[in-house]
Amino acid sequence: MNFSYEQLRRCTVAVDLGADRTRVYLRQSGVVVDEPSVVAVDTRSGALMAVGTPARRMHGRTPPHIRVVRPIADGTVHDVRMAQRMLRAMVGEKVRRAWRRRPLLRAAMCVPHDADPLAQRSAIETLTGLGCRRVELVDTLVAAAVGCGLPAEQPEATMIVLCCADTTHVAVLSLGAIVAAGRVGVGGETLYTAIGRHLRNHHGITVPSETVRTLHAEAVATGTGGHSGGGDGLVVHGRDAGTGLARLIRVGAQDLLTATHAPLMAVVDTIRGILHRCPPDLVADLADRGIMLAGDYAELPGLTDRLRQSTSMTVSVAEDPAAGAINGVTAMIEGTARPLFIPSLNALDALDGLR
Repeated sequence: MNFSYEQLRRCTVAVDLGADRTRVYLRQSGVVVDEPSVVAVDTRSGALMAVGTPARRMHGRTPPHIRVVRPIADGTVHDVRMAQRMLRAMVGEKVRRAWRRRPLLRAAMCVPHDADPLAQRSAIETLTGLGCRRVELVDTLVAAAVGCGLPAEQPEATMIVLCCADTTHVAVLSLGAIVAAGRVGVGGETLYTAIGRHLRNHHGITVPSETVRTLHAEAVATGTGGHSGGGDGLVVHGRDAGTGLARLIRVGAQDLLTATHAPLMAVVDTIRGILHRCPPDLVADLADRGIMLAGDYAELPGLTDRLRQSTSMTVSVAEDPAAGAINGVTAMIEGTARPLFIPSLNALDALDGLR
């Protein structure tokens, strides 16, 4: 996917529509939207009941006539109309007035590396329907690499693993371009589902998805992969699979590691496949530089240790992993990012003359 730095410098808005969260950056205002990509709709009237965090809290707790939907999956807009309504509600009237004052508004939007023409068209239609006159598409992997501070413009290999809600993207970059990239259908939601299935099969308890999210957040906060300060694990409330009554158990680190073993090994296999497709010189660079984790689910318990043990490479998490892509596009718009090495036609002609 090709994009121009000159065109990006003219953009006023940057949008990262993710399956988990939506982020919108407005020049001179900073990040004005950072909300879950969730919408609650009244199926009888078609009215929006809630968007963002309030809509996520409704999941699993709504009456039959209210439906909680996600218009974005795998970083691709699946429901253009619903995505437009979600964005319109998120940005607020102040931002919409700022958009209307610019009749030639340009926007930059992150899209997956392997997005097909239909997915790219859906992304463009989502923003043009909100008043944008021109939309520049930026590769999410390149944007995340720039946002995480990787020297993607250098003739050295850098590897980034972008952990999203539905998928995990892996790429090796050099000279501002992607040398090899791949994806695997394992994301944060996949791991949450695996944890919930493990608790049901081995502990006989069914827990809501928000409880699993809380379990993950507390495990990351304690830094022990699921152990509380006392070492007895975290208390989880749920429904007994046999009696249907409320019940609580303690979940420790071993439960999290056991439940996520198979999904994480699929990520490891994808990374190995990418390394097999890279030239030896780039693999040697990666042995020194290591792997950078980014995305909303980069801090999943056990992920860093599993990748380090399986690849024998250093693994580090970005300083702000969730906002890596939007930070990268913002740096490109503001001109603070180092230009990626993209040789011009005149430079190529000069090289031909030297030959």
